[in-house]
Amino acid sequence: MASLQEPWLLENGNLKGSSKEIRHGRTAHNMSSSSLRKKSDLTLVSKVRCGMLRHLLTNLQEVILGTKLTVLFPAIPLAIAAECYGFGRPWVFGLSLLGLTPLAERVSFLTEQIAYYTGPTVGGLLNATCGNATELIIAIFALWQHKIEVVKYSLLGSILSNLLLVLGTSLFCGGIANLGKEQKYDRRQADVNTLLLLLALLCHMLPLLFRISAASVSLTEVPTLQLSRVSSIIMLLAYITYIIFQLVTHRQLFEAQEESEEHGDDLSEETPVIGFWSGIVWLVGMTAVIALLSEFVVGTIEDASESWGLSVSFISIILLPIVGNAAEHAGAVIFAFKNKLDISLGVALGSATQISMFVVPLCVIVAWILGIEMDLNFNLLETGALALSIITTAFTLQDGTSHYLKGLALLLCYVVIGACFFLSKTPSSHGNAIDLGVKSAAGVVGA
Repeated sequence: MASLQEPWLLENGNLKGSSKEIRHGRTAHNMSSSSLRKKSDLTLVSKVRCGMLRHLLTNLQEVILGTKLTVLFPAIPLAIAAECYGFGRPWVFGLSLLGLTPLAERVSFLTEQIAYYTGPTVGGLLNATCGNATELIIAIFALWQHKIEVVKYSLLGSILSNLLLVLGTSLFCGGIANLGKEQKYDRRQADVNTLLLLLALLCHMLPLLFRISAASVSLTEVPTLQLSRVSSIIMLLAYITYIIFQLVTHRQLFEAQEESEEHGDDLSEETPVIGFWSGIVWLVGMTAVIALLSEFVVGTIEDASESWGLSVSFISIILLPIVGNAAEHAGAVIFAFKNKLDISLGVALGSATQISMFVVPLCVIVAWILGIEMDLNFNLLETGALALSIITTAFTLQDGTSHYLKGLALLLCYVVIGACFFLSKTPSSHGNAIDLGVKSAAGVVGA
C-alpha cells in the first residue's frame, strides 16, 4: 500500500524528520479534530492509471470524504444557490452556518498536513493563527459592513462557549463515563491560559469602567477608544509572547497526550496523506469558501433574527459559536470520554485564549486601519457575563482534578447566560444601560 501512496506522499520530496518527531508537536486542537476523521479507502483510486487523475481523486477523497462531517458539505452549494436565486434570507443564514461546520474541521486537518512538512514549530504557529479562522473571518466581514455589535457578540459568544459549554460538557461527560476512575489533568497549562484570560478581562473591563466613572459619555468616547487601541496592542504583544512560550520555551506543557496513540488507541496519522502544495491550495480554497459563507452569515443575520423571533445578540452569542465550532467541540468531548482531559482543556482554554488575546484585539486594530471606531467596551451585561465565566472556570480548575459535578455547574452557568440573552430584546443600536443612567443623572444635576 505504501508504494501506491508514494506519488502524493512524496509530492514535495523527502519529509522533514521521522514520524515520531513530526507527531511530537501535535497540539490538543489537532488531536481533537482528528477524532472526527475517518480513514479513506483508496482501493479504487489506486487502480486509476493516469497519475494526475489519481492524485486529484486521492486529494478529493482525503479532503472531502475524510471526515465524519461529509454529510454537511451539500449545505455549501445549497447556501450559494439560495443566495443566487433569492431564496428566503433565513434559509441562506441557516445553510451557511451548517456549511461552515465541516470547513472549520477541514482547515484544522489541512494545517496539520502542512505541519508534517514544515515541522512542529511552524505547524504550531499555523494552528495558533488559523485555529479560529472562522470566527476571525466572520468578524472581519462584519467589520467591513460596520456591524460592530455583531463582531463583539460573536467573539464574546465564542469565548463563553469554550469556557462553559465545551469545557462543561467535557468535564460532565468525562465524569459520567469514568465514575470509577480518578480524573486528573496538568494544572500548569490551565494556569497559563487562565492568567491570559484574566489579562484579557482586565483590558475589557477598563474601557467600561472608564466610561461609567465619567460624568458625561461624550467626554470619554475618544479616550475610551484610545485606551482600547493601546490595550489591543498590549494584548497582541502578550499573545506573541504566549506563542513563543507555547512553541519554544515551554513546549512540553502544551503537547498532546501521545502514549495511547502509539498503541493504536486513537485515529492518528503518522504520515501525511496529501502533499505540501496540495495542502496549501486546499487551505486557500477552503478559506475562500469560509469567507463567502461568512459574508452570507453577516448579511442575513438581521433577517434571520426577525424571521425566527430571536435577538441578534442571542444568535451571535449562542448559535454562531455552537454551530461554527461544532467539530472542535465534539472532539473535546470525545477525548473527555476517554479520560484525556488535558486534550479537552487544551481545546477549550486554548481557543478561548486565542480569541480573547488575538482575534478580539486584532479586530480592533483592523477596525482602526479601516477608520472604524471599535473599542473593547462590550457593555455591562456582556462584560459581566465574561468576567463571571472566567472566574467560575478558574475556580473549577484550581485543584487539578475533575468530576461530573464541575462540568454540570459550568453547563448550568451557560444555560443561565443563554436564557439571559434569549430574553434580551434590546436592539444593537441602543447604548449601554449604564450610559443611559449616566446621561439621566447628568441631566438631573444640570437641572
